Amino acid sequence: MDPDKYPLHKAIQLGKIAEVDSLLLAHPELANKPDDDERLPIHWAATTAGTTGSLDLLNKLSQAQGKKFDIDAVDSLGWSILHIGASLGEKPGGEEVVTWAIARGGDVSLKNNNGQTPLHLAASKSALETARLLLAAGAKAAVKDKTQQALPLHRASAVGSMPMVNLLLEHKSPVNATDVDGWTSLHHAVAEGNADIAVALLKAGADATKEDPEKTTPLDLAPDRKVLKYIQDAAKAEGIELPEPKKLPKW
Repeated sequence: MDPDKYPLHKAIQLGKIAEVDSLLLAHPELANKPDDDERLPIHWAATTAGTTGSLDLLNKLSQAQGKKFDIDAVDSLGWSILHIGASLGEKPGGEEVVTWAIARGGDVSLKNNNGQTPLHLAASKSALETARLLLAAGAKAAVKDKTQQALPLHRASAVGSMPMVNLLLEHKSPVNATDVDGWTSLHHAVAEGNADIAVALLKAGADATKEDPEKTTPLDLAPDRKVLKYIQDAAKAEGIELPEPKKLPKW
């Protein structure tokens, strides 16, 4: 980024708070100047949360923007401040940025260019407290993104976050919905070897017989027999009948 063209953006990126204050005092209009990626200085302040005292910067920049301040302003990728905060996961500042944006009316259902809501991003990063904040503010667990046709539950199942999976199921996430590949959340959990997640999904009603376009059931994706046996034994203990996989995995 050219520091001469975007001095305020650069000062925020580098954490030069005194320089940010000086620039805002002399040139408050810079707060409303987007960079080449259509990111406003306030987007960069959210990105650097936890390392630059950026919650203070968020307040300063929103005030400097005046009537032009829009909590749902997006960059060229369709990311809002809420998307940025949610994408920080459990890093310092992420939860605080999301709280800040929600308190100012941020749209928790806003989709970026890929159709991802902030909840998709929080689920991908196992950011449980952020997800709770978003759901409490009205985010829906049943929304698919655009490119992968994935739910937040698909993402949580793949990364292996049991607390996130339980939270999304509590908020009525469809358990047997398929993504662009025809995979359910159970397919993802088994494929990644997340046996505990797979059992939780089965107990929630996941269909172990559901096939993708290649006629592959979730159990066909077990990475090894240890994972497969764990799922089979746990399902049996719960009285859940499972189909036999078409091909046994290697030991």
